[in-house]
Amino acid sequence: MSRIFKELQAKKVVTAAVMSTALGVTGVAGGLATASASQTKSATPPPLVMESSQESSVTQTFNPFQSNSASTTLGMNSLIYEPLLQFDPANTSKVYDFLATGYKWGNKGMSITFTIRSGVKWNNGTPFSAADVAYTYGLLKSDATLNTSGLPLTGVSQSGNSVTLSFSSPQYDNLQAIASVYIVPKAIWSTIADPATFTDANPVGTGPFMFSSYNTSGITLKANPGYWQANSVPEVIFPTYASSSAAEDALLNGTATWEGNFIPGIQTTFGKGKNHILYFAPVNTNAFFPNLHKFPTNQVAVRHAISLGINRTLIGRIGESGLEAPVTNAGGLTLPAFTQYLTPAAKKLTENVTPNIAAARKVLEKAGWHMKGHFFYNKKGKELTLQISDPSNYSDYYSDDGLAVKELRAVGFNAKLVGDSDNGWYADIADGGFQLTQHWSLTSINPYNLYENWLGSSVSSSAGNFERLANPKVNKMLASVAGQSTVAGEAKALLPVEKFVASYYPVIPTVYGAAFMEANSTNYTNWPTSKNTYESGSPNAPTNEVVILHLKPVG
Repeated sequence: MSRIFKELQAKKVVTAAVMSTALGVTGVAGGLATASASQTKSATPPPLVMESSQESSVTQTFNPFQSNSASTTLGMNSLIYEPLLQFDPANTSKVYDFLATGYKWGNKGMSITFTIRSGVKWNNGTPFSAADVAYTYGLLKSDATLNTSGLPLTGVSQSGNSVTLSFSSPQYDNLQAIASVYIVPKAIWSTIADPATFTDANPVGTGPFMFSSYNTSGITLKANPGYWQANSVPEVIFPTYASSSAAEDALLNGTATWEGNFIPGIQTTFGKGKNHILYFAPVNTNAFFPNLHKFPTNQVAVRHAISLGINRTLIGRIGESGLEAPVTNAGGLTLPAFTQYLTPAAKKLTENVTPNIAAARKVLEKAGWHMKGHFFYNKKGKELTLQISDPSNYSDYYSDDGLAVKELRAVGFNAKLVGDSDNGWYADIADGGFQLTQHWSLTSINPYNLYENWLGSSVSSSAGNFERLANPKVNKMLASVAGQSTVAGEAKALLPVEKFVASYYPVIPTVYGAAFMEANSTNYTNWPTSKNTYESGSPNAPTNEVVILHLKPVG
């Protein structure tokens, strides 16, 4: 299945040595230069057909702040709208300049000033400016529904081509969440009565593509002729697929160029083909999310028993076809990506990778549950029932859930698997209509974002914190992490957060999630790989923009 990265993504560790560093002005790192008319080729390359999320139907909606808009679910936001900076979760040292050409921290991490790129135009031909950036961040400051990552903004100001953002606490380790906001045109959005519900059917952005056509078969974007960088792809098609098998068939028969799905046996069915590329960069931590406001998952003992009862090894080996390794650290830190943050004390937070049924039962018995027949009951005679839900077309998660159901029934849960539709699942996550669900985590290049998205009470429930944790002590811990300017300082500050995850089970880590990439290089080359890690390779936003701008047409 596709790993939708959402719209906040990760951020870079900013040490004391680079806090005042201004980034270069060459556009995408790696040497892509500003486009010019002389670069246009006479032979037009073919369209790029891509799928970042298998959707059976979409609407003509492009609001980048809505989690259920077509541009968000299909992963096209960054191709239309752009952020200030881009990042590479496969190589955490990389930062790409986009609408900003530099940044500088101030006030001990409580403010940041971005230098805004000049010479950029919106795709309707009007000039882009720092005023648009200031307006966009002002929207987030005034409307919490748009501020999905919970940025603690206290002020936004503009002076010439500079925009300064102020925060209520130091944000050194929150750079990517800050700089990954999609910038919208003030001239248009300031006339919208409610930006949060705006359908944005004909979007005006600064990105390499613009809206071309919509029908029940999908959405087509065409190249923005006035884009400020070189772009060799003339058209991108986002088709809808009736099922995951239809998406897989499109990949195997060559009608799809680029997908990001879990496909069992992909190494043999696709990986051995000519011009076929596979790349599975380990970039996040998957987890079961228990609803903390529904019985019985609002009970710590129940969550502890779930963690003890599941088989992380089988989830990785069978459910994920060996492409994702079991989580070994109970604190949830993504490994090996964040090994440098793993303190000796954190290493002691070991995770069980195989079930411990006896221990799980003891935890429940100590909490007052008793076994009657095959299942546990509480003192009031209420059965320990559990519904694990995920979209049935997410074949790996559905398989993972099936394994967990079998294992938890052996513990004494009356566990059941519930297959949902994509839209139904997204709605349940957003409004809390679930008991237990598996979800990918935020893909980040700094562990602060992983934990902030998991646990931060200011994070929108449609973008993270799906369990709906609201714990002032945890918020204070997270604020301490964000304020650290060194790796050593952040690692130390992370320990209380890791211990909280390991003992309170607000999320239940399962496997280290991969950014799935399957690509066909027949028409385009220079795809990311394990040896060319300029980006993770996922066709999701925002990383897909970096990949497309690196692609070179064959011939």
